[in-house]
Amino acid sequence: MYKVILIDDEPLARQMIRSLLGPYKQIEIVAECGDGFQGFKAIQEHNPDLIFLDIQMPRLNGFEMLELIENPPAVIFTTAFDEYALKAFEAHAIDYLLKPIIKDRFEKSMQKWLHQATVKEHPQVTALVENNIYEGYQHRIVVKDNGLIRIIPAQDIHYIEANDDYIKIVTKDGSYLKKNTLAHIETTLDPQHFVRVHRSYLIPVTQLLRIEPYEKESHIALLHCGAKILVSKSGMAKLKSILGW
Repeated sequence: MYKVILIDDEPLARQMIRSLLGPYKQIEIVAECGDGFQGFKAIQEHNPDLIFLDIQMPRLNGFEMLELIENPPAVIFTTAFDEYALKAFEAHAIDYLLKPIIKDRFEKSMQKWLHQATVKEHPQVTALVENNIYEGYQHRIVVKDNGLIRIIPAQDIHYIEANDDYIKIVTKDGSYLKKNTLAHIETTLDPQHFVRVHRSYLIPVTQLLRIEPYEKESHIALLHCGAKILVSKSGMAKLKSILGW
């Protein structure tokens, strides 16, 4: 028996999927969730084999939810999202079903997943999340903080620092660790507002107070929050380009 979770804020959409899953006797729907927070908790509790996941949901969207899960289950997206997003990650997700879902299309998705489940092949959902380019740049970052889910608005970030396999997000309310790379998080934030000034630091230009010379060709950026951030030669060139110096 395979465990499945439905995560969609539209009750009618969940009802449709539940109906389409009816003929699959090897499937057990262990939970239905109306947003990403509920979905995250249900995945932690039930450890499903497959989830049907909407992208645009209140509170926590589908991609943000997946970022919180260390080993995500197989995913079939069920969404009315524009087709251009499909090209970004169709190689990683099991499938991407556009609403309204057509029965024949649904059955093809299920056969594809059942084959992969049988031969123990699982798509790299982590790669899907890390290559996520949907809806342009992110305006917030989601982290787990002592068992809680915290949403950090981009405007609250003072700077982001590389910390081994994690990044440290420093804000007005404190600092938070997230398992990710600085290189990835740089691609998700608007480059007109966030600049990689050093291999270890990413700063919002709104935090920049002044820049002072340092050793050789490097500089020190003084931020409004009081932090002093090392700026490399290439980082300085990026700042000059963004600020029009």
